[in-house]
Amino acid sequence: MKTIRAWGLKLGLRLMLALGTALAPPVALAWGSDGHAIVGALAARLIEGSHAQTEVEALLLPGETLALAANWLDCAKGSLCGAPTPEMIAYTLANPKHGQYHYTDIPFQRAHYRDGMVGAAADDIVRTLRQAIKVLQNVDMDKENTGGEALTPHHFTPRQALMLVAHLVGDIHQPLHVGASYVDRNGKSVMPARRSDIDGVTLFDTHGGNSFLLDEASLAKPGASSGAVPASVARRPAKRSFHAYWDINTVDHAMRRAHATTPAQFADGVIVSLPALPEGYPGHRGAVGSDPANWPAQWADDSLRVAKLAYAGVRPGRHGAQVGRNGEVIDVWMLTLPLDYPLTSAMLARQQLARAGYRLAALLQAIWP
Repeated sequence: MKTIRAWGLKLGLRLMLALGTALAPPVALAWGSDGHAIVGALAARLIEGSHAQTEVEALLLPGETLALAANWLDCAKGSLCGAPTPEMIAYTLANPKHGQYHYTDIPFQRAHYRDGMVGAAADDIVRTLRQAIKVLQNVDMDKENTGGEALTPHHFTPRQALMLVAHLVGDIHQPLHVGASYVDRNGKSVMPARRSDIDGVTLFDTHGGNSFLLDEASLAKPGASSGAVPASVARRPAKRSFHAYWDINTVDHAMRRAHATTPAQFADGVIVSLPALPEGYPGHRGAVGSDPANWPAQWADDSLRVAKLAYAGVRPGRHGAQVGRNGEVIDVWMLTLPLDYPLTSAMLARQQLARAGYRLAALLQAIWP
């Protein structure tokens, strides 16, 4: 999903793109560390004094908090938080597809997530969250579902499952980690009916908005005009992908609007202004009493609704291409934002952070009532 996906990991991007310069290879990150820390801090406050708090603390190391745990998965990917610990290295070695756990790429025009649909994958965020929840519920790791598939094929440990849940509940509320844009060469949005439609010739996967690039000058502050992007900008570095904008800028803007300088301050402000989540707290839509392992798909549906707002009014230009560090050709489109986008996106980010924090708390309390 960033101040160690900059809800704090401001250096981390799922795909770091820069026009006119060597491009970095794909790295799947979501909210930066500030965003993830906000979600963890919110949940920690909401479960204070509960059985869930006792169980969570039993899986944390001395001095470790839920806010820190919410960034563990991103820290495990490399040196973004310093050198990975032996525990992190063991996790990544045992999970070679761990980068895919953080997102799904459902066309944002869709209303619902379904297993097997275009953009869904066996190791995507919805299915990984399900598995982690099952582990924390003490479901037999070798038990099979009705289709004969193991419910927890990755055999996460309970501690790993907690780290996955703490992080991925945040990621699934970052709208570009669920709703994906597929475009033609002219930047026109197209909804693929089949996986084979996405051929990289007439229809392109924008990789969660990483292939959409923004002029850095347009991102100075909320309310700033993005303006038209001149053709000459393609010859200058663009320091933000649209995905990075959502990872970093929306959280920065939301914190600034809340006059919060730390994730803890932001979390406290959310609780003061929003004592309970209006829509179906404890954290899920219309699913009171249901199996918490079914909640991730419902949260993905919510994020698809938000993704429609996140993509509303953005205008991709014509197709371009750049050569990456490894010699691969990366398809890119310069993007123009609506004039009020910094403000509206900051408001959406605050909403999603609050939902993620409340829903993480609800999930932990449902697992450990």
